[in-house]
Amino acid sequence: MARYTCSFIVSVPIEHLQPLLVDLLQDCDLDVQYYTGDYIMAREIPGTVPFSKLVKVEVLIDKSTATETETRLSIVVKNEELPLQLDNHCRQVFEFVKQAIEHSRHWHLIESLAG
Repeated sequence: MARYTCSFIVSVPIEHLQPLLVDLLQDCDLDVQYYTGDYIMAREIPGTVPFSKLVKVEVLIDKSTATETETRLSIVVKNEELPLQLDNHCRQVFEFVKQAIEHSRHWHLIESLAG
């Protein structure tokens, strides 16, 4: 199973972050399946890759450490594919979502740590 993680600290009011992340994931051609105030789960839309390569993206918003000026969030991008190649489909989707978060005009990126 391929699995990639990354943590971010962004400068945006906490009440604006979750709707902005839902929009960002939809802009990345992901179908948001479920969300709460501190968790979002989205899946890749079937049809372009085999079922085992379909990617699931989970976003966790850390409200316990959020301040007026910054919020920590983490993403987990995974699928059932064995990561036999460095540049596999899951990794490509991970990099795409990671760059979308890092370059979003809706917040100021303070820190990005890939895991």
